[in-house]
Amino acid sequence: MTLRIALLGNPNTGKSTLFNRLCGLRSKTANHPGSTVEHQVGRCTSATGDEFDLIDLPGIYSLMLEMPESKLCVDCLEGRIGDGRPDGALIVLDANNLLRNLQFAASALRRGLPTVIAINMVDLAQRRGLIIDEEAASKLLGVTVIAVSARTGVGVNRLLDALAAAAKAQSPAHPAISLPTSEPGSVASCAWAAETFAQMAAHPPLKIDDEMTVHDRLDAAFIHPVIGIVVFAIIMSLLFASIYWLAAFPMDAVDSIFGWLGSALHSMLPSGVLRDLAIDGVVGGVAATVVFVPQIVLLFFLLALLEDSGYLARAAFAVDRLMRRFGLPGQAFMPLLSSHACALPGIMATRLIPDPRERLTTILVAPFMSCSARVPVYALLTGLLFAGRPLAAGIAFTACYVLGAVAALGTAAILRRSILRGPSAPMMLELPDYRLPSLRSAALVALDRALVFLKSAGSVILAIAVVMWWLSAYPHSTPSIESSDLRTQAEVIASTNPIDSESLIAQADALDERAQQSGSFAGQLGAICQPAFAPLGLDQQLTVAVLTSFLAREVFTTTVFVLAGAGQSADGEDLGTLESVRRATRSDGQPLFNIPTAASLLVFFVLAMQCLPTLVVVRRETGSWKWPLGQFVYMSAVAYGAAWVAYRVMS
Repeated sequence: MTLRIALLGNPNTGKSTLFNRLCGLRSKTANHPGSTVEHQVGRCTSATGDEFDLIDLPGIYSLMLEMPESKLCVDCLEGRIGDGRPDGALIVLDANNLLRNLQFAASALRRGLPTVIAINMVDLAQRRGLIIDEEAASKLLGVTVIAVSARTGVGVNRLLDALAAAAKAQSPAHPAISLPTSEPGSVASCAWAAETFAQMAAHPPLKIDDEMTVHDRLDAAFIHPVIGIVVFAIIMSLLFASIYWLAAFPMDAVDSIFGWLGSALHSMLPSGVLRDLAIDGVVGGVAATVVFVPQIVLLFFLLALLEDSGYLARAAFAVDRLMRRFGLPGQAFMPLLSSHACALPGIMATRLIPDPRERLTTILVAPFMSCSARVPVYALLTGLLFAGRPLAAGIAFTACYVLGAVAALGTAAILRRSILRGPSAPMMLELPDYRLPSLRSAALVALDRALVFLKSAGSVILAIAVVMWWLSAYPHSTPSIESSDLRTQAEVIASTNPIDSESLIAQADALDERAQQSGSFAGQLGAICQPAFAPLGLDQQLTVAVLTSFLAREVFTTTVFVLAGAGQSADGEDLGTLESVRRATRSDGQPLFNIPTAASLLVFFVLAMQCLPTLVVVRRETGSWKWPLGQFVYMSAVAYGAAWVAYRVMS
């Protein structure tokens, strides 16, 4: 049976970076039964060929805290979940914060598991003059101690060998210095940590050097109540603008791949329903969403770099003061931040908020935070609004996130001053050291998020693409008299004036396409519902696209592509996904997207509740359907009203 190793440590010790270094993409995210706390399991292989599973448990400050993360760690160590007790433990300590980290290590060593300790970030510690004596540390703590750098990979191979050896030997810790029986933070625990640190590490006298001065100045700016928020807004604007610049080439490559695939199928398959379904439904529909994956990858890659550098914790500290003015607790920051990836883990993470009214408020406003499913829609609409202007598009992209956050804060203020009235507690947050982020770790995070997006959305996109193609292709409409007349004229002049003949045929094709759009099942559905969305500037096609997006936001682009018959221009020219949607027309021949309509849709998608799984999770977390149904009605009303205002203003 494969050995199992539990990975433990305080927050901000580089534990996740080390996990990614050891396991890479050979990992999966999961939840233990009965727990909403996320963890990862990865497969590692030592130089001697020993394989074992590494369980990356959440970072905690103590095993005795009454919090879901602490309970999960204790249950794992004591064998109450999974396949019994782990075969060993790997404790990660920050070399630059050993005094506090050693206190946690003592409480973990008392559990009696075969253990290896990794002292991480030794490269940064060495630059500051701190030297770790591995041999002395191993003797003092009674376990193998390895100095590593998860960012550069120093010591990682030795760590793998030590883990395999300790797990197979099943030898518990035998420290040379008695472990404190009290928990981290007590006088005895602090004194033990100081004595142990003095014997295992050499540190130069503390002095105020240039590096510390720079860090202090950066902190003064980043956590300032006004400057910090301005800096955060500027950094995020530059981040989103860079997404447009850097993602252009991979997006073009993805578009070209799907274009080649469509052309190959066109030449391989005989004309008919099967070819139309494969090219227009499957390939075209899937491409309309997948083409935005490079932007999703870049978004999470850059965010991972910011988090690894230590900046995001400063941003959280600056924003916390603002959040408390609107009645949200400091503990709500992390659930709301994680909701930018997906609202589901964000809502489940609210279990860390002790006050029930504060927790319910956070649950109700979390879906306002822009999740990754909205990224394709934002990218499409901002690209249409600001074609060829990446900086403006990036600012608009940032504005979408700001609008969602403002709506969340405004809603929280209303709730906390009415039905959920009560005080808010301040947030306690540890600011990690500034450090050079790991490109490898950020790349793994970005790829993992992209794979999660494709896995979760892939089947839905494909299914809706096929269904929407069928709804738009049937029933077949008969050519109109005007269309037939144009084709007759084209045949008459074909031999003498081929250019005009081709123009007449293109006009006839456009008439037939508009008739098909209006007479199809999708067109009929759009005609029924369109009056309700007409004040937002939507035609029948966009109405159907918005209705399907309530199943999953990201399929909006797929539905638009399929319903608009995008893919080729009137003269038969193959077009890319964005260009084909940009040139798409309505039944009256007017552009499908104009500036007021694009702005209206952008605001609507920022604010609307368009995720059925989120409603189900809210029902589970609140224990009643009244909260998710009220949430759905409220968010839909806010989205509709704000979109109407945007359309009127831009018109």
